[in-house]
Amino acid sequence: MTDVASTPGPAERTAALLGELTALIVRHAGGTPVRKTKILDGVAITYADRPTLPVSAMSEPSLAVVCQGVKRTVLNGVPHDCRAGQYLVVPVDLPVTGQALEAGADEPFAVFSMTLDPAAIAPLLLETAPTGKRPALSGLAVSEATPGLLDPVVRLLRLLGRPDDLRVLAPGIEREILWRLITGDQGALVRQIGLANSSVARISRAIRWIRGHYDEPLRVADLAGLAHMSPSAFHRHFRAATSMTPVQFQKQIRLREARALLMAGPAEVAETGHRVGYGSPSQFSREYRKAFGAPPGRDAARHAGQGAGTESKGPIPVPRTHEASSW
Repeated sequence: MTDVASTPGPAERTAALLGELTALIVRHAGGTPVRKTKILDGVAITYADRPTLPVSAMSEPSLAVVCQGVKRTVLNGVPHDCRAGQYLVVPVDLPVTGQALEAGADEPFAVFSMTLDPAAIAPLLLETAPTGKRPALSGLAVSEATPGLLDPVVRLLRLLGRPDDLRVLAPGIEREILWRLITGDQGALVRQIGLANSSVARISRAIRWIRGHYDEPLRVADLAGLAHMSPSAFHRHFRAATSMTPVQFQKQIRLREARALLMAGPAEVAETGHRVGYGSPSQFSREYRKAFGAPPGRDAARHAGQGAGTESKGPIPVPRTHEASSW
């Protein structure tokens, strides 16, 4: 006879899975103050033993499961905190700022992340009946992680250090993770990523155009045509998905590209502004300062000083090799 009293409930099982996930991430990504380790194409684990400074990044459609600590993601000035036992879904490419908000040597920051590929999601939609739900578009969505989602993540990380097993078994486990997302709290939103004609897919096409042509003039009517929407519907859906207007989105892309150019080496501020699409040097400097808290030249010098690296017990900068990823 099964002892019902000894059977762990969902809360106990979740806690056990999170504990194992954290231990696996520490084992395979620990050893330095902060480290993001790619384990497969589109799959990574992140570790930090202390809080980090905010890092600008373009976050692609992705899943992030916080195993320990607090992950803060700022979108258009609004912070979104994802805590241990929660997961974050990003449905479209977004310019965000991310950081490990809570982390320590005894309780390090530990996160599992995976890109959400429309081509991988689409076949799974054939296995489910339409729900009839029309999700409210949102740039970021946070939910509680269930044992059903955490279990395949644990099994995937258990394969680290066994390359043959990882190569053969990982695709099936990644598919299971996607299935748990599709059938979970954020399922309606994740489905939109895999549907070729969904509003998420249409807005994604417009976002890709802006990212590839950020230095060019932007006409909302042209973007609406690309998304096969009326201008008013496009503006509404774009703002819902990104929390920004198309013009504000383009501005953020321009400023982040300008910052990357300035951090890469010595550059004239006016020339950098021109390269990213600004016709007025004064407007470029004004908007850059508003976005990053300091004029372009001073901001670049400040980050160059941080890169020189002195030992600190406070928040640490994340190496620039990690900035292109979904933090």
